[in-house]
Amino acid sequence: MTVSLLTPNPEADEERRVRLQRMRAVALSLLVFAAVVYVATHGQGGVLGFVNAGAEASMVGAIADWFAVTALFKHPLGLPIPHTALIPKRKDDLGRGLEEFMAENFLQEQVIRERLASATVSKRMGEWLTQPTNAARVVREGATIAAIGIRRVREEDIAVVVNEVIIPRLQQEPFSPVAGGLLKEIVADDAHHGLVDLVLEEAHRWLVHNQETFTEVVGERAPWWAPQRLNTAVTERLHLEAIRWVADIRADPHHHARTALDSMLRQLADDLLTDEATQERAERLKNRLLGHPQLVTAGLAIWNALRLSLLEALDDADGPLRARAERELVEFGERLGRDDALRARLDGWASDFAVFAVERYGSEVTSVITQTIERWDGHEAARKIELHVGRDLQFIRINGTIVGGLVGVVIHAVSLVLS
Repeated sequence: MTVSLLTPNPEADEERRVRLQRMRAVALSLLVFAAVVYVATHGQGGVLGFVNAGAEASMVGAIADWFAVTALFKHPLGLPIPHTALIPKRKDDLGRGLEEFMAENFLQEQVIRERLASATVSKRMGEWLTQPTNAARVVREGATIAAIGIRRVREEDIAVVVNEVIIPRLQQEPFSPVAGGLLKEIVADDAHHGLVDLVLEEAHRWLVHNQETFTEVVGERAPWWAPQRLNTAVTERLHLEAIRWVADIRADPHHHARTALDSMLRQLADDLLTDEATQERAERLKNRLLGHPQLVTAGLAIWNALRLSLLEALDDADGPLRARAERELVEFGERLGRDDALRARLDGWASDFAVFAVERYGSEVTSVITQTIERWDGHEAARKIELHVGRDLQFIRINGTIVGGLVGVVIHAVSLVLS
């Protein structure tokens, strides 16, 4: 089945048509002029004999080149002469030839790497990003796309992914080796000290500002037979000691309580890696948590809160998120300008990605040429191609007229010499 070619810009096609007709008129005028000169000088000798011979050869050259140019697109004078109307008849072969030409000359690894290397993509990108207006544009467009993507993510889709993909996968994976190895690395690097300091700070703040709550909780566990005054004195004393104890731990990085916590965490990490009983308890705990009906609900609540915060930050044109992103982009552009190793690494990645894409999808891209041309109507395709290149082809007719005339003069001169 053939399809009509789209004309995205009719005005441009009309302009091409006018320019083509103008050049055709010029070529035809030269042919007519040569014919008039030939008739006017027919049978003359001397200088006019040279003019007559040149005019005769000009007509031959003009007509021959007219035939050659016309034969590309249609039958000259409508006559079904063999090997004419080449484009309508052989458009499929033309498409396959273009496909092979593209694949052999443009989609080769060496060509792609050389072109990307000469393009200095990373250097240009760095120079472009150092302009604050360009960085702001990137952030603006990126924020818009990110916001659209986040808004399109539905809560139901996340629930399905969590229930059907993430949770079953986590249930299959053993928890103890991962948790034990991670905990061991955390303790070895003292990465948990920041969390411990945060917990101690919050505990100290809570104890200082919630004395009544503390005394009520402790007082509920006091013996019923003890005097109320004694219970009150004891709970107040316990409250003061608790504040003092937490403050001592906060102030002393080497407090024995911190040391005991580190020892306990190291032992827990070792048990998770080596002790079967601990591993079984950890797996049971994992399965209980993953099987809890409120897990997904809590996760969705966290997601919604995070989603709203992200959307607010992305939509705020003057907010800190966009401002920070713009500064980071400008700094990254400046680093690209001075770091040759980074530029070389990025250019290498770009070349590798381009080569991978071409090797994997290049044949599919070039096959579009063949598949598209095969669907074209032959005569309409010929008319369309002629609009684009026909004006330049008329110069072949013009050159043929002029060169033919010059050759005719030379042949006439040679003939006179030989005779």
